[in-house]
Amino acid sequence: MPKPMTFDVVVIGAGVFGAWTAWHLAKRKWRVLLAEAYGPAHTRASSGGESRIIRMAYGADEIYTRWSQNSLVQWNKLFDRAGDRLFHQTGVLWLAGEDDERLPESIATLNRCAIKHQVMERAELEERYPQVNFYAVERGLLEPESGVLMARRAVAFLVADAVKRGVRLEIVQIVAPFKAKKLESVETAQGERISAGQFVFACGPWLGKMFPELLGPRIFPTRQEVFFFGTPPGDLRFAPAALPTWLFTMDEVYGMPDLENRGLKVALDAHGMRIDPDTQSRWASPEVADWARRYVARRFPALKDALIVETRVCQYENTSNGDFLIDRHPELENVWLAGGGSGHGFKHGPAFGEYAAALVCGKGKAEARFSLSSKATVQQRAVY
Repeated sequence: MPKPMTFDVVVIGAGVFGAWTAWHLAKRKWRVLLAEAYGPAHTRASSGGESRIIRMAYGADEIYTRWSQNSLVQWNKLFDRAGDRLFHQTGVLWLAGEDDERLPESIATLNRCAIKHQVMERAELEERYPQVNFYAVERGLLEPESGVLMARRAVAFLVADAVKRGVRLEIVQIVAPFKAKKLESVETAQGERISAGQFVFACGPWLGKMFPELLGPRIFPTRQEVFFFGTPPGDLRFAPAALPTWLFTMDEVYGMPDLENRGLKVALDAHGMRIDPDTQSRWASPEVADWARRYVARRFPALKDALIVETRVCQYENTSNGDFLIDRHPELENVWLAGGGSGHGFKHGPAFGEYAAALVCGKGKAEARFSLSSKATVQQRAVY
């Protein structure tokens, strides 16, 4: 039997939440092991896609607005060290229908937080973005300083930066822990034991499989399909300079301009079918592909006959209402549960990790809406 490894903290999962938690713990000079089954930003991870939106508008949920502000500052500092363009300031345009209550709530929150924004009526939207069909849209809220994070590359660099700060990265599969009052160590699938004072499980859609009785009914992994449409040759109407990233909550759809020549990205934000992250097919379905073609043809008439040039199937790991889960395990006193990205979490990685690290170190103040006790077993989405 190999000699056990001992650390102050073991973080299980090197997605955006786990990696930023490990990074912030290392910043506090704790000895950290980051355990990852497949490698940072792997293709099965919720953090493994090419691009993710970072925006500030969250209706009346000011906590997420302020976390986004904090996170964008930290992302940009990280990217300065990377020397790579991993944030595209495309602007983010929130589209609102006639009865959308979130838009005025978002405007009030952005004003309180002193975030630059512009409100446009439909006529102004049509004049500014003639390549878009604004059917069912009444107004838009533009955040000019928001945009898109290049997710997979960002997480890969973040982990490398954490390693430079002293974090030890191990590509190992951690076996589900046994019940006890206190966890002394975790075991890998190869039979090696890793000891630590505390453990943070940031396993994304695998949280429910790691703690099936506790989190199986409270973490809802759903299938989410993403499509990239090829733009016409020489046509710059769908490039970032002409088209912002956009969201339309009434349709539960979002999209991005043609970033890095990948094509126009369109995805359905509505929760898909519940899946197992280990076994779900990663091929896009013909049914959702047909929906994407119809939607793009209607919203972007010039792309009516555009080819789908790339697809991706990932997953959200939703909590009952969309709030994060960052709390101590109710029975294992030195185990922390960190996840529930719920489709909007990637942008918040730096603030999430900072908050989780403070709790682990006994220095943070717990936020009630992130508690395990607030997580129900029936989904009723409230955070977008």
